[in-house]
Amino acid sequence: MLDFAELWSPIRLTIALATVTTVALLIIGTPIAWWLARSRSRFKEIVATVVALPLVLPPTVLGFYLLVALGPDGPGGMIAGLYGARSLAFTFEGLVIGSVFYSMPFVVQPIRNAFEAIGDRPFEVAATLRASPWDAFWSVALPLARPGFVTGAVLGFAHTVGEFGVVLMIGGNIPGETRVLSVAIYDYVETLQWTKAHILAGGMLVFAFVVIFSMTLLQRRFARAGK
Repeated sequence: MLDFAELWSPIRLTIALATVTTVALLIIGTPIAWWLARSRSRFKEIVATVVALPLVLPPTVLGFYLLVALGPDGPGGMIAGLYGARSLAFTFEGLVIGSVFYSMPFVVQPIRNAFEAIGDRPFEVAATLRASPWDAFWSVALPLARPGFVTGAVLGFAHTVGEFGVVLMIGGNIPGETRVLSVAIYDYVETLQWTKAHILAGGMLVFAFVVIFSMTLLQRRFARAGK
């Protein structure tokens, strides 16, 4: 007989991880995307390359370096020592940090593209109305870049849900703590629990279809609104 509480645990943990990661990425990624879109610094493409590294790096490579950084001898160990722990590795907090790094390009790039598509004209008009740069950012840039924020949030959430290599490297397989959906499916396959693997994998397949279909509809809606 199926234990639905056992199946629900990785689903709940994955939703929590994806939600926290997406919120963190929107907060962290927005100023990065704004700087990349508006700055004329010679170093901005170097920064953009660093942000995009997770797109081409094998997850195990990124996961290895994050494991070292979050471990007892890295910065994560120093931070964890402030509240009596040994490390941030193999914790939910460590998963959030790793997920932020791994999913960052999926959030930053759409927002950067949206900021770049605005152009200079709206900000020049805002300046003639005596709007400060800060006011222009909140009243002009953010509303006009809304499609980029929606796209970035959806992609960031979906990519976090589908993570495997990075979360396995830095989180392991601790039930209720770091055992997310992708790791649970892998574990069920390894232990020949096919029914449980089918249920979770089928749910992930439906989720992926809904995300892609929703993105298509959103892009069409934004395109019509733009016209």
